[in-house]
Amino acid sequence: MTRSAEQTMQFLFAIRSRGVTDKRVLTAMEKVDRGFFVKGLFADRAYEDMPLPIGSGQTISQPSVVGMMTQALQVTARDTVLEIGTGSGYQAAILSHLARRVYTVERYKSLVMSSKQIFEFLKTTNIISIYADGSRGLPDQAPFDKIILTAAAEDPPGPLLSQLKIGGVMVLPVGQSDSVQSLIKVIRTKSGYDYEDIRDVRFVPLVEGLGKDD
Repeated sequence: MTRSAEQTMQFLFAIRSRGVTDKRVLTAMEKVDRGFFVKGLFADRAYEDMPLPIGSGQTISQPSVVGMMTQALQVTARDTVLEIGTGSGYQAAILSHLARRVYTVERYKSLVMSSKQIFEFLKTTNIISIYADGSRGLPDQAPFDKIILTAAAEDPPGPLLSQLKIGGVMVLPVGQSDSVQSLIKVIRTKSGYDYEDIRDVRFVPLVEGLGKDD
């Protein structure tokens, strides 16, 4: 399913009205058609501002939340970004228009394979998809300019904080999985970490180890 010009206008209006104002982020979200990442029963709802199931008990995030997280990450064209939780691949595809390189890690092999196929179809060449336990990050590729988590941890994971460059930014949801979580921004400084609350959110929990597919 691909979107019409009217759907694109409504989609962008919904995102802007919920606080996503960064022009680079809006342009990236205009370029990446969410319809490619939503399949089956929910395909006709791809352009609504709501999370949707994608298999393996995971979801594609609400577009306005994707926009808010991307905006908070403050990605530049020279950045190398680590994403934990590829899911459908939608967030990584948006980041690919903003960053030099995107490493995206997913614990479900079926989601890695399906997102890779979409990236290849879209001729996206700066995303590196990895089937691995995201809670450990990618120490061999660290440090990263930016890190984004699309699953909620009780606290920012130590291994990931240590893989962030000085001056780097991490955006993630924190909190118990069965209650409202907070989306936070973490900036690594020379002396430690600065934290900023962004808004309440609800994400699937960050789980250690590899997942078992449906």
